[in-house]
Amino acid sequence: MTETLQRRAAEFQELRPLLFSIAYRILGSVSEAEDAVQETWLRYAATPARPVSAKAFLSAVVTRISIDVLRSARVRREEYVGPWFPEPLLSDPYADPERSAELANSVSMAALLLLERLSPLERAVFVLREVFGFGFDEVAAAVGRSPAACRQLVVRARRHMAAGRTRFQADRRAREELAGHFFDAFSQGDVSGLAELLAADVHLVADSGGKAPLWGSGVIAGAGNVARVLTALAEPFARIGGRVEPRQVNGQPGAIFRDRDGRIVNVWALDILDGRIQAIHTVLNPDKLAHVGPVADAFAVLREATLARRP
Repeated sequence: MTETLQRRAAEFQELRPLLFSIAYRILGSVSEAEDAVQETWLRYAATPARPVSAKAFLSAVVTRISIDVLRSARVRREEYVGPWFPEPLLSDPYADPERSAELANSVSMAALLLLERLSPLERAVFVLREVFGFGFDEVAAAVGRSPAACRQLVVRARRHMAAGRTRFQADRRAREELAGHFFDAFSQGDVSGLAELLAADVHLVADSGGKAPLWGSGVIAGAGNVARVLTALAEPFARIGGRVEPRQVNGQPGAIFRDRDGRIVNVWALDILDGRIQAIHTVLNPDKLAHVGPVADAFAVLREATLARRP
């Protein structure tokens, strides 16, 4: 490796967490974000001239690649079976202690689903400007528009995001304590305990992509209904050796559900506000779980759990 390529490799590795974080927020896919970052490196390594700013150059390249990928992904998502959720992210590699809470909120399931309402260009501009604080000149260079056009895109994106934005409880410890009580009540099959922790209009929504079993349409609404469904799932799941592993999922409290062999059955993310769980997003589609670890056959788990439920 030449000295120039070694220097570029070092610069790239230093900026890789930022590049992945930009790509994931634009794409909502861990695998596609990783591919975009890898393609960014290939283009950087092949660029003849040395950029004035490696950060500006690499951020612009990964943004353009992500916009192109998202445009083609939009067609696939329109044909997706059932609700579509982002691939769960267990840890965001980009760290900024001064903005950690803001960064965590920007990667939540709820925020990413709001970003889905934006056009690819609006989404990219919003992510660069509002999440990562890039200047308008940098944003303009990244997306190939004028600074004035980017300001207009940001205004439109803010309006769309504000129209559906859900506030999050700011106290991380309080969120984690509530989530701990929730998963304890789930494991114990405590219907009333679960219902007390759920907002009256809570939604339990599943993304299976048609590749995993789910309840009805995949959407259950109301505290009583959700509590009963969760209770019905808990006892047979525990009986077949399933376990719940509380984790941070997309910057919010959640959990990984594993079978007796440690394989992943699904991943849950909780939206919490005002001391209540407002929504439970569960990702069942095995294609969206492979990056987390070995994935279980959810249909086989269901069959075993169904037999375990019988007297």
